[in-house]
Amino acid sequence: MLFHPMDILIFLAFGLSLWAQLKVKGTFHQWAEVHANSSLTGAEVARKILDSNGLYHVPVELVPGTLTDHYDPLSRTVRLSEPVYYGRSIAAVSVAAHEVGHAIQHQQSYGALVLRHRMFPVVNFSSGVAPFLLLGGFLLQQTSLIGLGIILFSAAVAFQLVTLPVEFNASSRAKKLLVAEGFIHNDEVRGVNKVLNAAALTYVAAALISALELIKFIMIFFQGNSEEE
Repeated sequence: MLFHPMDILIFLAFGLSLWAQLKVKGTFHQWAEVHANSSLTGAEVARKILDSNGLYHVPVELVPGTLTDHYDPLSRTVRLSEPVYYGRSIAAVSVAAHEVGHAIQHQQSYGALVLRHRMFPVVNFSSGVAPFLLLGGFLLQQTSLIGLGIILFSAAVAFQLVTLPVEFNASSRAKKLLVAEGFIHNDEVRGVNKVLNAAALTYVAAALISALELIKFIMIFFQGNSEEE
């Protein structure tokens, strides 16, 4: 089947994803031009928040690229891109605090993060195998292969859905910590919200695409079974 009715929704979701990626870049660059009143760099903010939460052992490292910021749970390291590490802007401190939010989640064994870590090895395998099973099932018209592919693909979709509360919670923690510790003033909260909400939208779009694709595969699977009967 070259075209499926769900493809329209998937196409729209891809459009949302592209728009979200452009928005997060545009929003980051916009607020990277706005100097934070604290005059602290992203790295300094990250270090201070980590220390105030007893995470003295968690290093803050520089990572190449732009918007490559992340928390590495294996080495327990906060890695910040150059514009964030050295930046003294609203965007820089917002992103830095968000990544520290993940470190605090790890320290407190935040449920969704723990589940995400446990799912990763399974998802790492299933996401690599599922496309081949689905493709083979469609080409050979074997609903059994499609069914197995759907099961494995479902794990990847579940992983993305679990990622959503992890990211939203990290952003919520970041906003509270930045205000509570005086790293941003009340008139700067709007900028922090803009930066973190734009980033969160990319995760929502990715999860939406995967969920719609899963629904499409399930519909094809049941349609194939009904035709065989």
